[in-house]
Amino acid sequence: MNTKHRKVILVITLCYTVLIFYFMFLAFGRAEMVDQVTGYSFLFLPDEFFRLPGLSNLLHPTLMDVWALGNIVAFIPFGILIPLLYRTGFFRYMILFIMCILVLETVQALTLLGSFDMNDVIQNSVGAAVGFGAFRLGFRTKRVWRNIAATCISAIVLMIGIWGSFGIVDNAFTKEQGTFVALNDLKNSGIHSSAGTKRDSFQIGEQNVEPQYNAYSTEGQQTVTYTYTLGKKELYLYLNFGIPNQEEAYGSLSVSADGQEYLSMSAEDPSDEPEMSSIYLQGANELTITLEGNARIWDVGFREMKYNWNW
Repeated sequence: MNTKHRKVILVITLCYTVLIFYFMFLAFGRAEMVDQVTGYSFLFLPDEFFRLPGLSNLLHPTLMDVWALGNIVAFIPFGILIPLLYRTGFFRYMILFIMCILVLETVQALTLLGSFDMNDVIQNSVGAAVGFGAFRLGFRTKRVWRNIAATCISAIVLMIGIWGSFGIVDNAFTKEQGTFVALNDLKNSGIHSSAGTKRDSFQIGEQNVEPQYNAYSTEGQQTVTYTYTLGKKELYLYLNFGIPNQEEAYGSLSVSADGQEYLSMSAEDPSDEPEMSSIYLQGANELTITLEGNARIWDVGFREMKYNWNW
């Protein structure tokens, strides 16, 4: 590479670096929002950095889809431009690049113009690695335009490979809701084992309710508490709540786990529609449901969050 070409590449590198600095520190109204920031933000634990938009997401991409993809693509040019200017090996290049990104992310947080986000560090580094790989594969001849074309094609192929790899990893480590488990299928450590098994139909407002899995009431008492052991699972609890017609409009529901209340509901109008609720519980062991008055709940159950390889 002659001196003229090196100067052109240096100018391109400097201009592109300034552009990246602009997006990192000034774009998206960062300067205007500094006064609204109450403290430094450091996110050291990466979360969902393997998540990239799928093919269906690209048809209607969200801001987060564009952001995740852009965090990788935007840093691919550095993996091409830096090796053109300076002879360097992959590991030396990546170590220096990661150190620079860590410094920039720290400056972002300390100046309140952004946050230190380990997700960004990882995604930016992946983009730089893709660029370096594309450079190694593309610049093999003395023909400049052929090298550029080969590098661009290599970058696209490597990006598709990263995209697919990220998709596999993300799918393997993403939890999804499992099959529905009725609450009365669990061991009941309160009341009696037949709790919830009665599924008589009733009417709330103009809607006829026919429980499919279970139905709970105070069973003629003022207040009844049902207690179940969840086994410290991560799950979503689902239930329906209401007071049947022709009964006194008095009743309440309380749902707690390990002593912490997650839901409290009451109903005074018997013509109201049934209310549906879902509660996210992470690592809860003992579930407690307290019913008072004429309140009823039905089709109470949960879906446990599981990795695909745990099904």
